[in-house]
Amino acid sequence: MLRTHTCGDLTINDLNKEVTLTGWVQKSRDLGGMTFIDMRDRYGITQLTFNSDDNAELRAQARELGREFVIRVSGKVIERSNKNLKISTGEVEIKVSKLELLNAAKLPPFLIEDETDGGDDLRLKYRYLDLRRNPVRNNLVLRHKMAQEVRKYLDGLDFIEVETPVLIKSTPEGARDFVVPSRMNPGEFYALPQSPQTFKQLLMVSGFDRYFQIVKCFRDEDLRADRQPEFTQIDCEMAFIEQEDILNVFEGLIRQLFKNVKGVDIAEVPRMQYADAMRLYGSDKPDTRFDMQFVPLTDIVKGLGFPVFDAAELVIGINASGCAEYTRKQLDELTDFIKRPQIGATGLIYVRHGADGSLKSSVDKFYSEEELKKWSAAFNSQPGDLLLIMAGQTDKVRKQLSELRLEMGNRLGLRDKNVFAPLWVLDFPLLEWDEDSQRYHAMHHPFTSPKPEDIAMLDTKPGEVRANAYDMVVNGTEIGGGSIRIHDRDLQSLMFKHLGFSPEEAQKQFGFLLEAFEFGAPPHGGIAFGFDRLVSIFAGLDSIRDVIAFPKNNSGRDVMIDSPSTIAEEQLKELKIKTDL
Repeated sequence: MLRTHTCGDLTINDLNKEVTLTGWVQKSRDLGGMTFIDMRDRYGITQLTFNSDDNAELRAQARELGREFVIRVSGKVIERSNKNLKISTGEVEIKVSKLELLNAAKLPPFLIEDETDGGDDLRLKYRYLDLRRNPVRNNLVLRHKMAQEVRKYLDGLDFIEVETPVLIKSTPEGARDFVVPSRMNPGEFYALPQSPQTFKQLLMVSGFDRYFQIVKCFRDEDLRADRQPEFTQIDCEMAFIEQEDILNVFEGLIRQLFKNVKGVDIAEVPRMQYADAMRLYGSDKPDTRFDMQFVPLTDIVKGLGFPVFDAAELVIGINASGCAEYTRKQLDELTDFIKRPQIGATGLIYVRHGADGSLKSSVDKFYSEEELKKWSAAFNSQPGDLLLIMAGQTDKVRKQLSELRLEMGNRLGLRDKNVFAPLWVLDFPLLEWDEDSQRYHAMHHPFTSPKPEDIAMLDTKPGEVRANAYDMVVNGTEIGGGSIRIHDRDLQSLMFKHLGFSPEEAQKQFGFLLEAFEFGAPPHGGIAFGFDRLVSIFAGLDSIRDVIAFPKNNSGRDVMIDSPSTIAEEQLKELKIKTDL
């Protein structure tokens, strides 16, 4: 090794040791006849000292070093006169006797410090420099620790880690596939897996009754803070189980991760029906760190002459406790917020419950104070509260009010990133109607089993059939989802029929799976956790980008290596591909 210690090793217990360190120059300071250099590696920072009185030539050499120069030094560990107790090595420094320049460096395009002056685009372009910064590096260390904890937990329960193929068959799973042309089979394409769904089911048929892998998945979809074109799942499957077994095993995984990685004890994870989540929070991934549940008002307010309420399918609201003194400007800001195109609401009604007990609303023209008292009773409002009310078509207004609820949670400081509220959401609808294609689609995927008691409704009320499906939600973010799978060929064929597949299409797309079911497929089910999302929650980040070593930007580009890019005409000819742009 070129070093005897790292830059994070040395403490007061190492005084007078002769050591050799390697690393990067973080910063340099000249004070009188002395030069001090902070030397950095992955493990920490150690201060180096050079004194003209001891070795003027060595000090002159040190003064030529710039930021991010790679150096090797030898010297004696001595006690610092000006200690820095904020770092583990802050009581000592190295009195350097030998300095070797291993590599010079250009001036970095941004400060490689915890608080940098580099913007997102610049840091992505020079990601290898950004990775030298403590916050980014610490996120990847956290990711590593979580991956090791996952493997330890699942190995302790006899799960087997099995790698599944990356070049697979294109199958409809809800998002666009990335496709890869086959040179050896002109005109045919592989797809990159959106998930290893069919392979993990085949592993259950194979008798591997407990499988997992931490696996790359790929979806060609529009990006946002919690999406990347390639992402990582903790993918798991179990055979000879029921839903309760899945919930217990993977609730245990989440609790162990919080305990061993974050030092947070999570009590038993509460459970909520999908229907209740939508009714009370307008979301299938409610943030339960704070209350502010929806209050229905439809029966109380309709038929009294206010056209907006009279025409609405649903009238609901939330109680923003303590916000009665909101100014007109603040209320206008909330109205503008919900009118944004991505939310699409048309307006907001409010009622102030004054400190003196009075009730004043933005619709006093239509509703007397006696009527408003009924509203107050429904909300159980107290003096100082602000009632925010919306109306419209049921599904739309619930989603719109959900966004307003989260915004109020942010404004009131109720979404503390150091507080964690995991939740199981159960019994999702099996199917959802798509207006564009005018047919039902699987809400999760085509292999999700319906509730046995609901199977008969597939022919009569398909929209009311519930799935044996479940999601794990933490702080309003879905971090995992899964289901009990269909393991019977007849039921799987029936499911394909209701999803609009002809028998020929089902055979072409999934014939290999249907055939496997004829060779003794066990009852099975599983779950997949979004590993990037989970790490970002543990790190207290809103975006998954900074927990991925080399992420893409919002356009799906890797600006560091300039990808995607065109390829040579010869390659296109070899692949029998013509481009038409």
